[in-house]
Amino acid sequence: MNKGKPIQVIAVTGGKGGVGKINLSVNLSLALSELDKRVVLMDVDLGLANVDLLLGVKANKNISDVLTGECELQDILINATGGIKVIPASSGTQEMASMGPQEHAALINAFSSLDDEMDVLVIDTAAGISDTVISFVRASQEIILVVCDEPSSITDAYALIKILNRDYAIQRFRVVANMTRSDKEGRNIFNKLVHVTDRFLDVSLQFAGEIPFDDSVRKAVKKQKATLEAFPVCKSSMAYKKLARTVSEWPVMDQPRGHMEFFVERLVSNPMSMQ
Repeated sequence: MNKGKPIQVIAVTGGKGGVGKINLSVNLSLALSELDKRVVLMDVDLGLANVDLLLGVKANKNISDVLTGECELQDILINATGGIKVIPASSGTQEMASMGPQEHAALINAFSSLDDEMDVLVIDTAAGISDTVISFVRASQEIILVVCDEPSSITDAYALIKILNRDYAIQRFRVVANMTRSDKEGRNIFNKLVHVTDRFLDVSLQFAGEIPFDDSVRKAVKKQKATLEAFPVCKSSMAYKKLARTVSEWPVMDQPRGHMEFFVERLVSNPMSMQ
């Protein structure tokens, strides 16, 4: 286990689909790499993996091959653009979409071999509030909740916050407003969410930033490239870089044991142990 510099573990989640979570995960990872962070991007959207497609790389093996013992985690690690490394998920495999605690533990234990090779682990979760999403999110140090200006986005984000707060005593959430149309819209979206959580939950929501609506994002996806790679000076790319600077300033919790060991314990613990 890593006894040196602690690793920052960030889960990017959204409550619902269509909020731009995958784009944010990929471009935040690239922007952090530009800040000389060694970044591993882990795709745990286990039912519908898209990170490797967005980066234009091909995954010959994936997480399921590690869990079955066919190969080591190092064997599936993909060197992607911008110096980041990607752990591809298992696209369309139903068994992977319903992994149990033991499989989760095996997966994160495998990550211990990468402790000395990364500064930041970015976890791109699936949409929704499945057991898999909850498991990975609650085990992470930081939770970035991606929301947009749609009633269903606010409602689903609130549902995710409620479960994590009620069942696992998680109180702090970082919020990123995505696809905003004006300078004020990001804060307005954030305030809508705060208005609901302040009434019913004991949580702390912190505004991490906003990503403006930008047609360059759609164009980059069609090219199978990250926005930051295809259009490095467009307005969304500049916003991703600003977000990365903010994220890099967040304090990283050090743990008495190896960082991935602590992550495993949180991942497989029962609700009572999270109180």
